[in-house]
Amino acid sequence: MTTDPEHPVVPEELAELRRLFEVGLTRVDGRLALLAHRDDQNAKDQDELSARVSALERTRWPVPTVAALAAVGALAVTLWQALGR
Repeated sequence: MTTDPEHPVVPEELAELRRLFEVGLTRVDGRLALLAHRDDQNAKDQDELSARVSALERTRWPVPTVAALAAVGALAVTLWQALGR
């Protein structure tokens, strides 16, 4: 293999380009790993939140039940006032 007298630094330039390429790939790999970790954390948080919402939905009082209790309470107060006077 002969070296071109006009381009004597081609191997060094190729080595520098290869190094820059590897550094770039390493950065991309690191960012992808960080994004994957964040995605896993978000999925875990979403599952926990979904479980909390489900627990809240099981323990809530339905609106018709609350309305019926309020009506019975109002009726009791009305009867108490009517019979008390």
